[in-house]
Amino acid sequence: MKQINALVAIGTVLALSSFSFIDNMAPVPLKDPIGKYIKAVPYKVDAAQSKLTWLAKKVTGEHSGTIAVSSGLLNVENNVLRSGSFELDTKSIVVTDITDKESNAKLLGHLKSDDFFAVEKFDKARFVITSAVSKGAGLYDVKGNLTIKGITNEVSFPASVKIDQAKLIATAKILVDRTKYGIKFRSKSFFENLGDKTISDEFELNIQLAANK
Repeated sequence: MKQINALVAIGTVLALSSFSFIDNMAPVPLKDPIGKYIKAVPYKVDAAQSKLTWLAKKVTGEHSGTIAVSSGLLNVENNVLRSGSFELDTKSIVVTDITDKESNAKLLGHLKSDDFFAVEKFDKARFVITSAVSKGAGLYDVKGNLTIKGITNEVSFPASVKIDQAKLIATAKILVDRTKYGIKFRSKSFFENLGDKTISDEFELNIQLAANK
């Protein structure tokens, strides 16, 4: 009888071990921003194929340029965007609308300084999705946390996401209030009598993320 009980016990242990092994081989579940487990498929952002352009306006005109996307991951469940994030390399900022080399270098140096993005201190900017609500036809209302110069604020914007088998393309325009990130240079919200030297508090980030399964 003792031998039978021992065999039963051994069999039970082996069975449990087998189930444990199977569980360990299963994909590790992800959590979305609200803590719900999801069976999402990760799409890794292809930095070389992704693009971000910026546009800043002032009383007398505007300037534009690019910033490199350095990394990112977008999680998709049943062809629906669920969560994700991406990072920008602030040191890579470029001015594209000024052809004169001296004037271009002057503005670029100013943008990299503490008056604006302080790229030597804060070489990364980051966006993390906290909510992606599908509106159908690949359109979404997206909310998330944008971090610039170590300061994080919530932003929201419409986005388009196209998924074609193993590839994903996401596009969006994000309006950013620079003063919320400590960038107050020539802001009428903080300084008076700036006249035509005023720079708009808001600037645009137009982003296209290319990602692969």
